[in-house]
Amino acid sequence: MKSFRLIPAIVAAAMLVGCVPSKDGGTELTQETQQDEKAETTIIPSLQIDESYYKTLIPYKESASRGLVVSNIYTKYDMKEVEEGLMRLSQKEFDTENYYFQEGQYLAENTVKDWLARSSQRETGLNPPTTETMPAEERATKAPVYLAHIVEQNYLTKTNDNKVKLGGMSIGLALNSIYYYQKEQYGEYYEEPISEAALVEQGKKMAAEIVTRLRAREELKDIPIVVGLFKQQARNAIVPGSYFSYGVAKAGQNDIADWETIDENYVLFPTDDSQDVYREVNKDFKNFKLDVDKYFSNYTSVIGTGFYHNKEIQKLTIEIPIQFFGKAEIIGFTQYLTGILINQFNNIHVEVSITSVNGPEALIIKKANDTDPYVHVYD
Repeated sequence: MKSFRLIPAIVAAAMLVGCVPSKDGGTELTQETQQDEKAETTIIPSLQIDESYYKTLIPYKESASRGLVVSNIYTKYDMKEVEEGLMRLSQKEFDTENYYFQEGQYLAENTVKDWLARSSQRETGLNPPTTETMPAEERATKAPVYLAHIVEQNYLTKTNDNKVKLGGMSIGLALNSIYYYQKEQYGEYYEEPISEAALVEQGKKMAAEIVTRLRAREELKDIPIVVGLFKQQARNAIVPGSYFSYGVAKAGQNDIADWETIDENYVLFPTDDSQDVYREVNKDFKNFKLDVDKYFSNYTSVIGTGFYHNKEIQKLTIEIPIQFFGKAEIIGFTQYLTGILINQFNNIHVEVSITSVNGPEALIIKKANDTDPYVHVYD
């Protein structure tokens, strides 16, 4: 077993007052902002945990519309994936070596609310219009709410004259796969599935309009804008949705010339899906679950979530809630599970989280083809 600890370090500080050496031996930069008269200090960390992560400017600036995600997205799984998936998608245009991440600073909360409204409610609403006399069933089939939420992310770059400026923007459009409606106030909720063809059509149409609106702002005229279309899961889903298409409006262009299909999805294990792409992992997961049953019978469940990209599994996350509390018992269980992982999931990246009513108890991370997993038992 090997482990290490990352010690944060500061190598760059950004101040709007000029360019002087910092106390930490780094370089102080000038950050270009929307309000140039407001002096701010921005730190660029020197350490990058992994090349798949962006360095994030400090102090961390939250998006002005951040709080809307809780009311607009159905599940905690989609809340996480709509943002993380967009960050992963952004790496196709903005590499993690030359770009720094910042939450969206250009779409205000009121702007997002207006854009999410129906066009019959707000002039800038992007969802289809309705009338007061339109029956609920007709509204569900002919004019459902397609767009549930808009996520904005900013990507900044360092210039040759020691400045940090906006280098690109990513927009995630969270689209509903199901429209929920009531035939009468306080009545029962009904579901109307929305076809993927409709999501593609409406998503691209809305994306084109959003890019046009963003280009109308002077500071956003000449940057690349990535737009991703995200399919939200049902309200009771326990796996997240995924991005299924994306396009890029190149710097200075108002149109998204080409859209690319994204083949990503999450699968709950064990699964009844008999597709070949899931069969081997499903068999290994069932064997893993049987081995857990042999060792302890007083656990509640074993839940696995597989993330697939281009029909290849990238990561398997397993959650095991337990009911026993003894530290020796937890350590023994964790050791047993570690041995199983090495034997059952040789060529897969697997992360196992063991939890109880007290919170996290243990974490096991085994990278693909790794025989020396990282194991941590919480104090």
